[in-house]
This record gives sequence, C-alpha cells and structure tokens, in this order.
Amino acid sequence: MVSERDSQWVARAIRTDTGDRFGIECAGGSDGEAAARLTRWLLWQSQHTAALENLQAAERAYHRAIAGSAFADPIANPAATEIQQASLDAVEAARVRLDEVRGQNPEV
Repeated sequence: MVSERDSQWVARAIRTDTGDRFGIECAGGSDGEAAARLTRWLLWQSQHTAALENLQAAERAYHRAIAGSAFADPIANPAATEIQQASLDAVEAARVRLDEVRGQNPEV
C-alpha cells in the first residue's frame, strides 16, 4: 500500500490474510520509489528469514550429532568425530551466509 503523507510517499506492506501491517515503512519522493524500496526490503526480509532458518536447522543438526556421539569412542568410531566436524562446518557456513544477508539490508 502506498500513500502520500506530509508531501512524501510512504509504502507499507499489508498482510492479505489479516489486513495487519508487516515490516517497515519506506518513504520516497514518488509512489514508485517508495514501492521499490519496500519491495527491496521485502525481498531481503525473505532471504534473511531463509538464512536464519538454515542456521537454526544446522545448529539443531549439530546438537543432535554431539548428543548422538557423546559416549562414542573416537578411536573405535572415528566417524562420530567426522560427523561432529561436518555439522560444525555446516553451522559456520550458515552463520557466514546469515551475516552476508544481514550486510545486504537495503534499509541500513
């Protein structure tokens, strides 16, 4: 939804299911500029949500790997250590990706 307020155009997202506002308001010199800024933010928000969910899933997998091999003998079962390291690497990759996405926030 784009409207004019105090000689500026302001765009805001409205949830279709509830009619509630979502996210931030984006101002611009024209209705198109305000809508474009909001669109960029909404796309970024979607990427941020996906990256955050990916990190959380990687963290859960890491915790399962740690718990699953808590009493494993690393000499007798070196695969447990490899699984832990692979899970930790996945957590780090997901964290790096989330940081990259956060750095691309169009409203910062």
